[in-house]
Amino acid sequence: MASAKEIKEAVKKRYTAIAESSSNGSGSGCGCGSDVDSGSCCGGGVNPKQAAAMIGYNVKELDEIPQEAILGLGCGSPVAYVGLKPGETILDLGSGGGIDVFLAAKKVGAKGKVLGVDMNEAMIKRAREAAEEYGFKNVEFRLGEIEEMPIEDSTVDAIISNCVINLSPDKPQVFREAYRVLKPGGRITVSDIVTEGRIPEEIRRDLDSWASCVSGALPQEEYLKDIEAAGFKKPKILLESYYDTSEYDVGFKVKSITVEAYKAK
Repeated sequence: MASAKEIKEAVKKRYTAIAESSSNGSGSGCGCGSDVDSGSCCGGGVNPKQAAAMIGYNVKELDEIPQEAILGLGCGSPVAYVGLKPGETILDLGSGGGIDVFLAAKKVGAKGKVLGVDMNEAMIKRAREAAEEYGFKNVEFRLGEIEEMPIEDSTVDAIISNCVINLSPDKPQVFREAYRVLKPGGRITVSDIVTEGRIPEEIRRDLDSWASCVSGALPQEEYLKDIEAAGFKKPKILLESYYDTSEYDVGFKVKSITVEAYKAK
């Protein structure tokens, strides 16, 4: 398998190109339809807002946030399931252009706060500019890696993430960091790509496929075990859907899951 450095460089290159595109995106990252056999995973090519609607976003809510934040990425809509409350502090892992940050900011209100962490300078720049242009005062975008979050211990009520943790070469460390920054009783709700069956090594070594959210995906049982090993109470799958993997002609399935777990009080 490629080194952690090589993986991160490939991921950064792909999403820098998306962030710096003149349009709002093209559904070309992890954005796939949510129905069974909806198309190749993380392919897309549809209108960004259409791609977002296909994976569960509320179109009316999308109209209320900066359109520059809608890049057609993701494999679910964690904001729809996390149960945000006014006044809460929320953290989005791999915040990208800021779509989930801005949606969450609307829900937690002026007394709440939403933090976005992303390792990509171009994405952070795009999100910060949108926040300033549209007057979002309760959001903050921080440059950093989700394996070593620039967030203080026990300061976050809830964590969300959308098709990003699968891109990390060290997923157990991501979940340990998530546990560290959550307050006692806090929750994590993430949408991500997992597999049924193990991805062959020749595919796992493909950096383009890794950056497209396929090669880095873990078997579902391993992904859930990593969450538990970090200290979380038994995770619960809220939603799942399969993608067409016929292009790979191998014996594994790729699926999107939305999963929640809690830190003990």
